[in-house]
Amino acid sequence: MNRRNFIRLAGGGTIAAATTGTLVACGAVGSHYPAEAVEAWQGPVGETDVRRRAVAYAITAPNSHNLQPWLVDLRESGVITLRTDPARVLPQTDPWGRQILIGHGAFLELLVMALAQQGVASEVLLWPQGEMPAALKDWDNRPVARITLKPGGQPDPLFAQVLLRRTPKTDFDTTRPVAPELLARLLRSAPVQAPLSVGGTVSDAQLPALRTLCWESARVELLTPRTMMESIQLTRVGPAEILQHRDGISINSPFVRAVSALGLFDRSAPPAEGSAAYKNAMGRFEGHSRTAMGFVWIAGPNTRSDQIHTGRLYVRQQLQATALGVGMHPMSQAVQEFAEMAPHFERVHQLVLGRPAPRTPQEPAVQMFCRIGYPQGEVPATPRRPLARFVQA
Repeated sequence: MNRRNFIRLAGGGTIAAATTGTLVACGAVGSHYPAEAVEAWQGPVGETDVRRRAVAYAITAPNSHNLQPWLVDLRESGVITLRTDPARVLPQTDPWGRQILIGHGAFLELLVMALAQQGVASEVLLWPQGEMPAALKDWDNRPVARITLKPGGQPDPLFAQVLLRRTPKTDFDTTRPVAPELLARLLRSAPVQAPLSVGGTVSDAQLPALRTLCWESARVELLTPRTMMESIQLTRVGPAEILQHRDGISINSPFVRAVSALGLFDRSAPPAEGSAAYKNAMGRFEGHSRTAMGFVWIAGPNTRSDQIHTGRLYVRQQLQATALGVGMHPMSQAVQEFAEMAPHFERVHQLVLGRPAPRTPQEPAVQMFCRIGYPQGEVPATPRRPLARFVQA
């Protein structure tokens, strides 16, 4: 999800002083991120250790708000122990940590694929010390998974897409429909094991209601101060901040850098209703919703293990989308579980599964809900922290 315009200009208005001179004062005016911030997408250059090489690929996994909440322990020979960083969670938009653990599943799938590419098989044991508690405040250092290395890994054809995978956070091309045959290939991208299920649609009869759901649920997140502030606080503006953090929501466009150089940012509160920044943010999310040319989803029970399995399946879908040349972008608001989202949480289950929203973890829940379509330009890689930040060795 793109939250790049959650920025309030001083006074809530526009800035006429963003002149060419100001842009030049900012340095280079390209919107690409600093090369060092996206170096992970070049692969594990210079790494010779099998496990570290695998982790170097896995840190490119998709994850909510680009928090990169993974920690790996390599202190046991022949084993990779995956943990979560309890400080890198989203208590407002993801109060039960479901999206965080889906990101762990994506990391785990890329890790297993990267090991197999090196001729190493994996024996994966989830939750060797028990599942993570329901409340984020009770999360601790228990392992998410213990991966034991074995001989005999077989390369996966989708591995070729790992470093090419991108998440498009722009409007899609509404002149290019997604063919039903392409959707079918996307949904067949990975073996689906019960109790998980996948689905999708490019039907003109179904798209309007789902687009409206995306837009209305995005408005709830944007208009709820605490959920919007969660994104604002993770916003990184300009090369210096992006390089300092290499996570969160990175902004490096010429105009925004000019505004930052003028000292006219206010990240202490949501943008005032009716302000230019408010209208810009609303317009961006409305564009994302209205230009969706199809939708895909993953559903299943809401246990901790099912959340991990969802992430593994989801990243394979994104890799297949990359291979097919189509963009796939989570519109996760409607499946978020904070109180203000409840009506849309109910609606997404009615529209997608034809049943009420789940009341227990064992009932089917919509775990991932993504729009698909064709991007209108280049989709940039997202910053990643250095490999050493993730590894205990």
